[in-house]
Amino acid sequence: MMDIKDIQSILPHRYPFLLVDRIVDLEPGVKAVGVKNVSINEPFFMGHFPGNPIMPGVLIIEAMAQVAGIMAFRSGVQGDTVYFMSIEKAKFRRPVVPGDQLRLDITTLQQRGNVWKFSGNATVDTKLVSEAEFTAMVLKKES
Repeated sequence: MMDIKDIQSILPHRYPFLLVDRIVDLEPGVKAVGVKNVSINEPFFMGHFPGNPIMPGVLIIEAMAQVAGIMAFRSGVQGDTVYFMSIEKAKFRRPVVPGDQLRLDITTLQQRGNVWKFSGNATVDTKLVSEAEFTAMVLKKES
């Protein structure tokens, strides 16, 4: 549905912090599904952990937030940057390692003005690896 060029036209993130490779399903304001192909070339694997590479949990949540941001922007929300306000109920069930394909399922729980609350699940091969609820605000960059 959306490739990396489409994603880059919406999100301000760039390598090495762009953590979504593709959007495979999108219902603006309701839900979105993104994909992150996890490669051994990711810069965080050099230190997390040498000899036992595991994707940091905070980056899995960041990937969820990026998919949520794409959905918010495609819903017509005004602004250009999404800022975390809170992360709740975060759980990490299994490690994510090089070669995994991370599927990021995001659902809108609530939206009021420029504040959004989302629920996210991350899976690898249909197995739940992480879940969280998070709230974010969409704002214009200050000059």
